[in-house]
Amino acid sequence: MPSPHALAPLLAALAIPLLPALRAARAPSVEEYLIPRSGNFPHDPAVGADGIVWYTDQTNSFIGRLDPESGQITDYATPTPGSGPHGIEVAPDGMVWYTAQRTGRLGRLDPRTGRIDEFPLPPEASHPHTPIVHRGAVWFTDANNNSFGRLDPATGRAEVWISPTPRSIPYGMRAAPDGSVWIAFLGTNKLGRVDQATGALREFVLPAAGARPRRLAVGADGTVWYTDYARGYLGALDPETGAVREWRSPSEEAGPYGIAIATDGRIWYNEARTSLMVAFDPESGKMETVPIPTSGPVVRHMVSDSLRGRLWLALSGTGRIGMIQLARPAR
Repeated sequence: MPSPHALAPLLAALAIPLLPALRAARAPSVEEYLIPRSGNFPHDPAVGADGIVWYTDQTNSFIGRLDPESGQITDYATPTPGSGPHGIEVAPDGMVWYTAQRTGRLGRLDPRTGRIDEFPLPPEASHPHTPIVHRGAVWFTDANNNSFGRLDPATGRAEVWISPTPRSIPYGMRAAPDGSVWIAFLGTNKLGRVDQATGALREFVLPAAGARPRRLAVGADGTVWYTDYARGYLGALDPETGAVREWRSPSEEAGPYGIAIATDGRIWYNEARTSLMVAFDPESGKMETVPIPTSGPVVRHMVSDSLRGRLWLALSGTGRIGMIQLARPAR
């Protein structure tokens, strides 16, 4: 049975709910939620349509559930001990999927019952990394095995494809409005577009030989935004023309990592080497930095709650989940 814990909000403002209009009017700031389990390591977050936040505790092999309204955290132990859950995603049907990176499995948690079912993957995908749920299938990358694949939840059958570029390190993954699936290849200067019907991969070579894209986000217009971890740039690829634009991150030693498109229309990402959040306005080209209160976090992944105008962050290394309240989308 899952064991609920009382959440310890770090900011006094969390104890007094603010009107959305007032919160949106403030300058952006990061509010932190302390995870009570000892030795925890939140790796990735996910958010459902109900506003509940899920995260992976990689060190303790738990899936965590955070209710932002009540402040309650619930832990769910993964069935296979030491599974090292990494990425996490909430499917349209509310099921929570995660990658058990150390045991070669995908896990599916039913929020209604707390039951977790596991799906073993082929040897070519023994270290699944980032998952997405797309058109009824669970897609994933495997950075260790230079592969990517998809699982059919109805049959449990998985298909795996090997990247044509050796040691390309398939890393971040996102779906595009046209139905394709995009992959950031951290081991080389390439992005890839996958045909979701066939698994066929088309590689896009970034102009800078030293570029190393790590995570990505895809806009409503199909633009692929990515973090260049090695060179310290934010990049944008036009998939129709192959044209690439770049913007230097504010800090000299940046290490851009997690990225998301937020409801304020800006591209948000984290500088892993400075722990700063960066908000980029595509229209003006201006960047704003927002500090994270607790020192030393790395935001490996972040997700946008478009219904509530919130950006959720896993603050790895600090045992905390972060939230930035932004303007809600117009109704």
